[in-house]
Amino acid sequence: MITIQNLFDLNHTQAASYLEQFTYPWEALEGIHDLILELGKSLPEEAYDHPEEGIWIHKTADVFPSAYIGAPCIIGAHTQVRHGAFIRQSALVGENCVVGNSVELKNVILFDNVETPHYNYVGDSILGFHAHMGAGSITSNVRADRQPVWVHDGDKDLETGRKKFGAMLGDYVEVGCNAVLNPGTVIGPHTNIYPTTCVRGVVAPESIVKNSGEIVKKR
Repeated sequence: MITIQNLFDLNHTQAASYLEQFTYPWEALEGIHDLILELGKSLPEEAYDHPEEGIWIHKTADVFPSAYIGAPCIIGAHTQVRHGAFIRQSALVGENCVVGNSVELKNVILFDNVETPHYNYVGDSILGFHAHMGAGSITSNVRADRQPVWVHDGDKDLETGRKKFGAMLGDYVEVGCNAVLNPGTVIGPHTNIYPTTCVRGVVAPESIVKNSGEIVKKR
């Protein structure tokens, strides 16, 4: 099973001490709202704008006027929030990230250098360092029957106790265009997902997930 310790490099996030207390990555989803508010209080006033209650935006970030940012939210240094982006609430966005055209974020942590550049929905998810989501790829965070999400790992099923849980992407994961990551998807570091692929369950690190559903180890 992929845990917090082998999914993410915690040197690349402000939330490292928060994440370290958990074994399974989805356990961190519950406290993102409060984490952002707590971190925000400690941010240097000379480095961050504080346009309204619960929102902190680094002065070097580039936020387009047409973007919507809901509280609580932290936007890190040199991050771009582009035209029509919809940061609904509870988004901790690191440095050098891209939140692109018509992208929606909700209850997420984006490590540094994450790119969600075009028409992505990312909800109740954590994206590791240098993870990238191709145009139109989404994290589906609610089951069709509205029951709690389970994580399927081979012949093991783990109950998360959450009705909303999208995906956990390890460091350097590449998700192809128009891929759908089903509720409870956990993808190990340095894995590539083919475009238009529908992914579920746990994918081991250093894998390639093909749109036929075949999973192979990288050479």
